[in-house]
Amino acid sequence: MSILTDTYTLNNGLAIPKVGFGTWQIPGGQQTYDAVSSALKAGYRHIDTAKAYRNEHSVGEAILDSSVDRENVFVTSKLPAETKTYDGAIADFRSTMKALDLSYLDLYLIHAPWPWGDRGSNHDEENVEVWKAMQDIYASGQVKAIGVSNFNVHDLQNIIDHADVKPMVDQIRYFVGYTEPQITKFAQDNGLLVEAYSPLATGAILENEDIKRIAARYNVSVAQLAIKFVLQNGVLPLPKATHETHIKNNTKLDFEINDHDMQVLNQLTETDMG
Repeated sequence: MSILTDTYTLNNGLAIPKVGFGTWQIPGGQQTYDAVSSALKAGYRHIDTAKAYRNEHSVGEAILDSSVDRENVFVTSKLPAETKTYDGAIADFRSTMKALDLSYLDLYLIHAPWPWGDRGSNHDEENVEVWKAMQDIYASGQVKAIGVSNFNVHDLQNIIDHADVKPMVDQIRYFVGYTEPQITKFAQDNGLLVEAYSPLATGAILENEDIKRIAARYNVSVAQLAIKFVLQNGVLPLPKATHETHIKNNTKLDFEINDHDMQVLNQLTETDMG
C-alpha cells in the first residue's frame, strides 16, 4: 500500500501523494460520499474534485467524517473553466471552500484555458488575470499549491511569461496510447508535475487486446497495468471508481513493468477505440 503514501515533490517543496482518487462523473450525494469514504479506507490519501463536478460538498463531508486526519489527506479542487475574471475567481474559490467545508485546500487548479462550450478559443489575457487571483489565493495561505488543467504548451507558456508564482501542476487527459508528449515534456522541463485524469480512458482501454496481453503477463488487471504505466512515466494518475472492489484493486500496484513493455505501451495509439 506504500505507493498510495509515496509522494512526488512539487516545485514549491510540497509533497503530493503519487496516486490520487478522481471524482469526475460521480454524482454528488451518497454515491460520491460512499466512493470517497471507500477510497480513504482503501488507503488513498489524495482526493481530486472540482466545482464543475457538483460533488464538492459530498467530498468534503466524506473527508471530515473519515477516521483519517484532515492534514493527512491531500485535497484538490478546480476553478470553473468559464470563470475568466479576477473577481469571479475569488468568488468561485470562496464558494468551493464553503461547499467543501474545509479550512484549506492542498491544490487549486484552473480547470481549463477556455470555457467548455468554446473549447480551443484564445483567452490569454483573461488567463493571466485569473492567474493573478490564483497567486493571491496562494499568498493568503488558504491553498498550499496552485496549478492548471487542460493547458497546452501555448497556454502554459502564457502563464509562465506573466507569473510571479509558476504553476506547480498541469492536470491533463493522459492514458496508454494518449500521453500528450509535447505538453508532458514542456511541463516537466519547466518544473510542473503532470497529473493524468482518465488514466483508464474512462474505461475504454479495458477492452484493448494489446494491453490485455501485456497485463496477463504480469498477472494484473488492465486497470492496474494502466495506472502503473502512468506512474512509471513520472506522471500522477487519478483513477476513478465507484465500486469498492475496483477502488481496492486499483491500489494493488506492487509490480514493475519492464523496459520493453513500457516501450511498447508508450508507442500504442488509439487505445480508447477498443
